[in-house]
Amino acid sequence: MDPKQLSEELRKGQNPHMTRRRWIIGLSMLGGSMGQAVTLYQTGIVNHLPDPPGQKLFDADRVDASNYAYNKFNSPDGPIMVANYAITAWLAAAGGLDRARRNPLLPIAMGIKLVLDGVTNVELAREEWSENKAFCEYCQVATVCSIASIVLAVPELVTAVGTLLGRRDQDTEAQGNTR
Repeated sequence: MDPKQLSEELRKGQNPHMTRRRWIIGLSMLGGSMGQAVTLYQTGIVNHLPDPPGQKLFDADRVDASNYAYNKFNSPDGPIMVANYAITAWLAAAGGLDRARRNPLLPIAMGIKLVLDGVTNVELAREEWSENKAFCEYCQVATVCSIASIVLAVPELVTAVGTLLGRRDQDTEAQGNTR
């Protein structure tokens, strides 16, 4: 796709898939910002991550300083969260307004990535609790972002799979158009 056309479609294009993609991008940015906060703590740039008052379920300092948080790739997990959500945002931003029909592999790749993220986040939450008997609220906000993104991605994913299988999608049928 021509870069000028891509720019116009991403910035100004309007359709339900693009609206949901923008939400996924925003949720990915929120998830990434949670990873940034955790990274600042895990690398000693800040000395404390505040928790919601009056609760015992969350203890970000304990969770994010635990063995659990440093046992992957000889690294703290915060920067990995940031990179992971950046990849998700990139997949959501890639392609133009009608990518589910023009390049269906992009929404399918995004959908697979989102499902993997959701499953991984739920498993990481289980491990977080198992080791620490507490959650990092920043990580759990990111988990909610991932799960919401899965739900948002489903309609475009269905259209993309239908395109690959040679089926007309519901939008086309509703308009009375054929391929």
